[in-house]
Amino acid sequence: MSLPEILEIVPWSGPPAANITVPGSKSITNRALILAALAQGETRLQNALWSDDTQVMVAGLQQLGYVIDVEADPAEAGNRHLRVVGQGGFVPAGGTRETPTEIFVGLAGTAARFLAAMLCLGTGVYRLHGGTPMHARPQGGLFAALRQLGYTVESEAGNDHLPALIYGDGPHDGARASVGTRESSQFASALILAARVGGWTIDADEDGPSPYVEMTRQQADGFSVQGGSLVIEPDASGGSYFCAADALPIDGDGDLSRKGNIEVAHWPTSGWQIDAEFTRYLPLPAHPLSRQQHLGDSIMTSMVLAPLGREPVLFTDLGRLRVQECERVKAMRVELTKCGADVVEEGDTLKIFPSQLHGATIDTYDDHRMAMCFATLGLVVPQIRLRDPGCVSKTFPLFFHKLSAPAPHGLGVALRDDEGRPWEPDEEENPS
Repeated sequence: MSLPEILEIVPWSGPPAANITVPGSKSITNRALILAALAQGETRLQNALWSDDTQVMVAGLQQLGYVIDVEADPAEAGNRHLRVVGQGGFVPAGGTRETPTEIFVGLAGTAARFLAAMLCLGTGVYRLHGGTPMHARPQGGLFAALRQLGYTVESEAGNDHLPALIYGDGPHDGARASVGTRESSQFASALILAARVGGWTIDADEDGPSPYVEMTRQQADGFSVQGGSLVIEPDASGGSYFCAADALPIDGDGDLSRKGNIEVAHWPTSGWQIDAEFTRYLPLPAHPLSRQQHLGDSIMTSMVLAPLGREPVLFTDLGRLRVQECERVKAMRVELTKCGADVVEEGDTLKIFPSQLHGATIDTYDDHRMAMCFATLGLVVPQIRLRDPGCVSKTFPLFFHKLSAPAPHGLGVALRDDEGRPWEPDEEENPS
């Protein structure tokens, strides 16, 4: 059964004893797909995330001519095992300016940025485009760096956004570029992933710590250029919602410490994912929580916990959240305020105070993380209703299936559609 236009979360009576599997990391999966395509021979990616963002990456590479076989993962319905046949750094040729090779990236920022750099290594012309929201997201820093490396990139609207024509010109040995990370760390990551084959030197002008850039460096440095196998660890940001559920206060006591009832299986240990630190910040700390230094996207999960706690929490360094799937700083302030939270936005910070919350109809802004964050809040706040819950397909298509599945594989939460009827997934879609 597909998700309804509006989905209501029915508060639970308390956390069950559950051990939840979450799908593979999107960040690791899409980086690995680029590295595998540029490697020599066959690479097997086990436990790869299978969602909108990774499917458009696979489809884009297949459109270019790469062979990628897809198999089900019997242990996690949200994953796939992928066999990628690399071509030793060769990128299949594109078309002409009049008839370029079309590559569609949907709403996937990683696919848009990573493929843009990779396509420069081919020959001919490629047209990179996506959904309308993707065309509003910044690309200028990446395009400027590619031009520094000697490549031609033309934005159709002349604004350094997608759609854009990428003129492949093969490797440029000895080329060098600097790229900023203030708007998006994906700019630097895209260049690092293609740098070995391109012969490039990339100087990342990092505006403070960039954990996602460091992830890219480590993954690229350790990836076998002769093919092989990589087991992709679970997505820590996806797991954060279930860890947060385990920390929800009981009877409104403001205690945001873990209760020990809900576990996320195979919690990431590679050190690649900054969001694997999420549990370290439960209960929420007295010091400010930084989007650069402490947490990545899971800082949004912490934000929905904050009004349930005992002390105000200051969230800092939130600038990059403004240029992601939506203007997330404003969106979090607006939607938390709808629920009765006292939230102050100042610069790139949010200060969230303990508040008496109530239900509201939440706009998700076509943003998967907004939907999953407020679904977590709905476990203890009655009448939280989510518009467009299906947007979770971007990174966690079976999120609501896991929320509703009975313990121990789910949380056993009751869900209702926009007419108040119980919503349950089709039996074959339930997590196992």
